[in-house]
Amino acid sequence: SMNEAIIDFSIAATHGGSILLSEVNYLNSKPLDRKRILITGGAGFVGSHLTDKLMMDGHEVTVVDNFFTGRKRNVEHWIGHENFELINHDVVEPLYIEVDQIYHLASPASPPNYMYNPIKTLKTNTIGTLNMLGLAKRVGARLLLASTSEVYGDPEVHPQNEEYWGHVNPIGPRACYDEGKRVAETMCYAYMKQEGVEVRVARIFNTFGSRMHMNDGRVVSNFILQALQGEPLTVYGSGSQTRAFQYVSDLVNGLVLLMNSNISSPVNLGNPEEHTILEFARLIKSLVVSQSQIQFLPEAQDDPQRRRPDIRKAKMMLGWEPVVPLEEGLNKTIQYFSRELEHQANNQYIPKPKAARMKKGRPRHN
Repeated sequence: SMNEAIIDFSIAATHGGSILLSEVNYLNSKPLDRKRILITGGAGFVGSHLTDKLMMDGHEVTVVDNFFTGRKRNVEHWIGHENFELINHDVVEPLYIEVDQIYHLASPASPPNYMYNPIKTLKTNTIGTLNMLGLAKRVGARLLLASTSEVYGDPEVHPQNEEYWGHVNPIGPRACYDEGKRVAETMCYAYMKQEGVEVRVARIFNTFGSRMHMNDGRVVSNFILQALQGEPLTVYGSGSQTRAFQYVSDLVNGLVLLMNSNISSPVNLGNPEEHTILEFARLIKSLVVSQSQIQFLPEAQDDPQRRRPDIRKAKMMLGWEPVVPLEEGLNKTIQYFSRELEHQANNQYIPKPKAARMKKGRPRHN
């Protein structure tokens, strides 16, 4: 408490000891609007970066994650901090906790993850979202849903704005994710209409950065891994398909701005700067300074030709747009991936049989 800090301060002064700066800084670090914030999926790629930002801003953060795709390593640097709590919990089961804001990010998000377990993906996006909306209703919290550009499906409109209803195949291989997110949005507005729950919906476009899954099979991670390991960079089709990527810190800033705004309708968060797949391959090859060749393979099925967000709404209403240059973001991601590759090489866990320890003349196995 403030008083204790002041007492410590005087003791340090009387003993001629140096005053702990942490004590003094702590007096100023509590934000006036400190909130209790729940992040579901907070140990995931985006969730852990959001955790970092909200902790740095001095809020009380509770992360809930079942570690299906999240990793304890992503948030372990906060464990033990008095404002941080990590709960191993699956949002498909109800949760009872007092909070002011809920960032609902829990859901597998890369195709290999959600195609590997489509039923789990559906349950997380439907029952999980219902549970979090029920929690928001009970405790009067505001809920932000991490939705996705995939709600637009394989779009017939370019770029995609928030009024576009989408073009989704309800029985396709990605439907468990696309339709799961579409109905999650439906649920948010049902709870808003019927129960008065405050909701925010972010439609998130392609995002990259440190802590993303290395083997998620997506274009940026594929190219970086291939380049770092000296393998050919595999381009499907002609490489003229376009993608638009935002760096994770830009997205996190957008999520916080949206949560604290009064915009309850969906908002696109993404980078409208389109690049061809071939440009990405060449850029990553040069940044990694890799000897890798670029290899062209047959076109992939259901590969969207173009993806580009219309972010005029976020610009006008939130004053938000991506600011991290592509090269800077890629360099940070490349550094992360090369550290991860080293970590994997050094920490392949092979259980070793423990030597027997002698105690009172007889061997005992630990």
